[in-house]
Amino acid sequence: GQTNLKSPQDIQVHVVNTNFTLRWNYTGNDTNVTFSAEFRWFEDFETKEAAWQELSGCQNVTGMECDFSSAITKYYNIHHMRIRAERREEASPWSSIFEMVPYDIAQIGPPGVELQSTNGMIKIKVSPPEANQVKKMVIDHLSFKYILVIWENSSSAEFRSQTIFPTAIIDDLAPDTTYCLKVQATLPFDSKEGLFSPIRCVKTTRKVVNSLHCATNVSVLALNMDFHLHWNNQYEHHVSYNVQYLLGYLKKLHDDYSTKWLNVPGCENIIETQCNFSSVITTTGFYYLRVEAINEYNKSCLSNEVKVDPLITNEIGPPGVKVDISDVLLHIQISPPGGAENEVMRDSYDLSYRILYWKNSSNNEDEIKMKEIKQTIGTVSDLTPATWYCVKVQAFTEIYNKSSRYSKEECIRTPAGKILPLVVLATFSTALIAVCLVATSLGFALYQAYNKIKYVFFPSCQPPLNIEGFGQQFLNSSYLSATEEPIENCSVIEHIITDEVNQVDFKDHKHSKQSSRDSGNYSNDDDTSGNKASE
Repeated sequence: GQTNLKSPQDIQVHVVNTNFTLRWNYTGNDTNVTFSAEFRWFEDFETKEAAWQELSGCQNVTGMECDFSSAITKYYNIHHMRIRAERREEASPWSSIFEMVPYDIAQIGPPGVELQSTNGMIKIKVSPPEANQVKKMVIDHLSFKYILVIWENSSSAEFRSQTIFPTAIIDDLAPDTTYCLKVQATLPFDSKEGLFSPIRCVKTTRKVVNSLHCATNVSVLALNMDFHLHWNNQYEHHVSYNVQYLLGYLKKLHDDYSTKWLNVPGCENIIETQCNFSSVITTTGFYYLRVEAINEYNKSCLSNEVKVDPLITNEIGPPGVKVDISDVLLHIQISPPGGAENEVMRDSYDLSYRILYWKNSSNNEDEIKMKEIKQTIGTVSDLTPATWYCVKVQAFTEIYNKSSRYSKEECIRTPAGKILPLVVLATFSTALIAVCLVATSLGFALYQAYNKIKYVFFPSCQPPLNIEGFGQQFLNSSYLSATEEPIENCSVIEHIITDEVNQVDFKDHKHSKQSSRDSGNYSNDDDTSGNKASE
């Protein structure tokens, strides 16, 4: 089972578009050696095992490379490759495993290029790198971007690089001059750069002078999403114009877009040298515009094209400003550029506002203060009474790095004196004193009520023992019997004055007492009872 064959080394895989080539080195001195390779691919990154398969196109190969393009169909899966040397029944150990994800190591091939020299310009038509292949690694051809490198075919050539669409026109070239160029396809989102196309050279022709009725100096003026196209007219006779536009994405396609131009409504057969084309503009794409001029002989001439990217081409106008004084605050109300009804300006730019305010006085040293806000309402405090303040506002957007001109200055005078703060202070002090008085009175009333309740229901002292339970004894008295006839008890209380004691005869006093007792009309008690009553 032993063998003297060595394993292949330095395995490499080269991929251009969907063309796969396996290469390796072999250090053995053996003759009549062939090489065979195997591969396996994994369904996903979590799969650990997969069966090895023969690599089609790389079996019994006598050289040091083989093409296995037909064997690979999964461009985004992990693949393992290995190879061994073979001679008759002998086979070397398998080489180390080469791991790859085809898309990651694939290189973009050169695009196809067609050239045409006409009227001093070079027309270029570019086709995708995999245009002629059945299997494609990049399915979305619109994701390709193309870079053109062009130079004069001379010893002192200066290279010029620019991005172009699949169908492009290169002008501003010298007549009767040979230019060479090459084109590269790129995938910006994947940071991939492809191979350049073979160098192609072409000689320019002389440019036919445009007729005088052609529109020149075509330009776009846009303010607050109101778009106007302007151009110049050098023709002295009658000429009419048609303004045409093309949706920008059509130039990204590899199809001929020359028939896709449309007329701008309201800008057909006009004689003015300007046109409002806002009706065809949205913020979701970009556009190209041109002017077709038609003279009295019905001959037409097309102007150069101008590109319009709405949110970039558009300029922001100054906002509207209103100021008002409330108490000791300066209120600033801002209207977005174009007015509150201009929803495109409000929703597309995420505007902020820069407020400048200052004292309008003869003192040039007064400082101009700045404040930035996101809202359309702002306030300024710490104002000086009886002073003129001026305000102006600028709208700006950080996303598009744009700013408007400042608005017209608005000035307003603050009220004289600070009467209102004194009134507020006096009102506050009076209210505070009133609250304190009410709180004190309420506390005193609650304290008195507490003492009364405590005195009545929870007395701190007890009645003397000689009168304790007096009321109960009185109610429980059994002197009166229900079966006896009630008899009135009467007693004579005599007031004895100290000064007259010596003048009253004790005997008379005793006689009166005796008579009262004998009568029986006032009492049926004995002497003891009478004494008690007197006592």
